[in-house]
Amino acid sequence: MIQVVQIFRKRNPFFFSIEKVFALVKPGLSTKIQLTAISLPFYTHGLLSVVRNLYFVYRTPSKDLYHVTGDVHYAVLALPASRTILTIHDCVFLYSATGIKRRILKWLLLDMPVKRAAIVTTISDFTKQEILRFTHCNEDKVVVIPNPVNDAIRFEKKAFNTSKPVLLFIGTTPNKNLERVIAALAGISCHLLILGITSVLQEQLLAKHHVDFSVRSNISESELADVYIQSDIVLFPSTFEGFGLPVLEAQKAGRVIITSNIDPMQKVAGGGAFLVDPYDVNDIRHGIEKIIGNADTRNACIENGFSNIIQYNASRITDAYCGLYEKLTKNNTEID
Repeated sequence: MIQVVQIFRKRNPFFFSIEKVFALVKPGLSTKIQLTAISLPFYTHGLLSVVRNLYFVYRTPSKDLYHVTGDVHYAVLALPASRTILTIHDCVFLYSATGIKRRILKWLLLDMPVKRAAIVTTISDFTKQEILRFTHCNEDKVVVIPNPVNDAIRFEKKAFNTSKPVLLFIGTTPNKNLERVIAALAGISCHLLILGITSVLQEQLLAKHHVDFSVRSNISESELADVYIQSDIVLFPSTFEGFGLPVLEAQKAGRVIITSNIDPMQKVAGGGAFLVDPYDVNDIRHGIEKIIGNADTRNACIENGFSNIIQYNASRITDAYCGLYEKLTKNNTEID
């Protein structure tokens, strides 16, 4: 049985999407692969923490393969190149910095890790093209393995509340686009349910536009499933994503999803969403009003969503990772 060490960032109660993805495929992988999961001891805050994490990784017991699961891409630098897989979920870190800081981040989190890793996986064609554009690596080195749909998400039939629908909004970071959504909701009868931690500015905007809202954070998987069931519409008009998992979660829950008309969201949605321009408040507002007022449009999005999520079944994703581990092991055996 192939021995694989999966390396994760230090656990953070507020950021756990990467851990959630690999938790979904772990049961299937564990029947075929001997997995060891380790988390780095330090958050990536400055050069010293990077060095400490690299030393920790360097001392990891020898195994057949190593898989850096995301975020801490630099961990690859302390591992044997021919036996290391790197997963890059997105390149958003390059858009949040400028000048010398951006150049350092690009070198540490993208250029050197991609160069050293034997195989790079990513979660969408969009992110693959970004990796190729930024690093100029061989196209064959980057393999797309999408994220699986959360097994906890389930469908329960619910009559659509046309008088005051519950609009579920996931995430409060700048790319999630909450500020424009708040402006778009001014005067619309609804309840906005926000998952995340709101800023003072966001709360001021909610008050200014008289939006009825509630906020929840740090919820469990079962609570997340319940939140989807309680909602009438899922709002996800993000300006930037590596994948856009809430699109698929909404589809699996049988709730109409409004998302952005840009990649990767529009491609992930596969025709099972109402698409809007995330930079246009009026277009977001039009999309919300259209979904509230038109049952045929709602039903078409939901039915197309049910068809789309089949390809994101956890067992399919598990098979893809298992095949990758077997391929790299075979390559190393032939070299030896």
